[in-house]
Amino acid sequence: MKTLQAIRGMPDILPVDTESWQWLEQKVRNLVQSYGYQEIRMPILESTHLFARSIGEVTDIVEKEMYTFADRNGDSLTLRPEGTAGCVRAAIQNNLISTPQRLWYQGPMFRHERPQKGRLRQFQQIGLEAFGVATPDADAELIALSARLWRELGVADVVELQLNSIGSLEARATYKAALVEYLSKHQADLDEDSQRRLQTNPLRILDSKNAGTQELLNNAPNLHDFLDDESANDFARLRTLLDSVGVHYKVNPKLVRGLDYYNKTVFEWVTTELGAQGTICAGGRYDGLVAQLGGKTTPGVGFAMGLERVLLLLAAQGITAPRSAPLAFGVGVGEAGEKACFTGIEALRNDLPQHDIRLNTGGGSFKAQMKRADKSGARVALIWGDSEAENDTVTLKFLRDDEPQKTVASALLTQELERISNTM
Repeated sequence: MKTLQAIRGMPDILPVDTESWQWLEQKVRNLVQSYGYQEIRMPILESTHLFARSIGEVTDIVEKEMYTFADRNGDSLTLRPEGTAGCVRAAIQNNLISTPQRLWYQGPMFRHERPQKGRLRQFQQIGLEAFGVATPDADAELIALSARLWRELGVADVVELQLNSIGSLEARATYKAALVEYLSKHQADLDEDSQRRLQTNPLRILDSKNAGTQELLNNAPNLHDFLDDESANDFARLRTLLDSVGVHYKVNPKLVRGLDYYNKTVFEWVTTELGAQGTICAGGRYDGLVAQLGGKTTPGVGFAMGLERVLLLLAAQGITAPRSAPLAFGVGVGEAGEKACFTGIEALRNDLPQHDIRLNTGGGSFKAQMKRADKSGARVALIWGDSEAENDTVTLKFLRDDEPQKTVASALLTQELERISNTM
């Protein structure tokens, strides 16, 4: 029988790696909650229409990358390719945007792409969405939060903030017409993808990776020349606020992002440490999306970060999560010793619930159990044999510290382990 395998691009996350995931997730969770963000959990399946309306029907995501299927009722459903649309849908449906609201979420997203390092078909994101504030201080605070995260993780020196304003929908439409007029004169010199996008989503040509196309764009109309006054003033104010708290950035007039719902501010945190998949966090403002999806006109701004790429960046910098190890490992020898070990370890778990305390299961010789205790990384092995069971004592063998083996009364064991934990 053929061995069953995970779907390509949807890897398992094994126990050897989950400690790093949990450490990163906790870092982010603590930070976003300190900024007033509350967690929301949305389903991974949504109506396909939600993403077609929000992301845009002529975007690469909707046209080529979504996992879409008809259920038994004939309804078209899609595994979520990003989180903002579902978060907005949930906020509208549950009346969460009647007042300013800060929400964050975490979970898997799905896109049918060619799997490679840093680009998977199932990938994990953390996203933040702030509703109800139209002024650029909301954008600035969100960006400052992300900058603080990079400092806390120790990667601030290897990431760069790229920043742009794409203006109002009306200003962008005027610019789009000017861009199409210019590029149409050079259509034969565009790469294949850009030729296709010229008629469907011309702004995406600005971030083409083709060198020849980028050379043509050097003489193309500049998006900033078409910004409306409000967008230009908001962008200036945003830059002033970022400057005031020392968040460094590079204005990139070709940065447009690949989703139709953005307006005004867009940004990306990028790094050169990960090769082609250098964007680790991205977002922007989407003041029209709530109304577009059936809610009241409500401004919004948010970002999402790819956890796989952040972990790859941490690994590239030699930054690892602190490894946790149990405080103690229980070893039982003989029938009476095994019983005393079991009851003793459970009692310790009652007394010291904040600590990781392990129990040998499956029996084994004393030597084999001690090997397991040492392999676990425990500070001390707690040994119960027939003698300890009879005398209501336990023997402590120190596995990491230069202390002699000792035997103590069972009634003093909790106190002794507290002493050991305080010397960590």
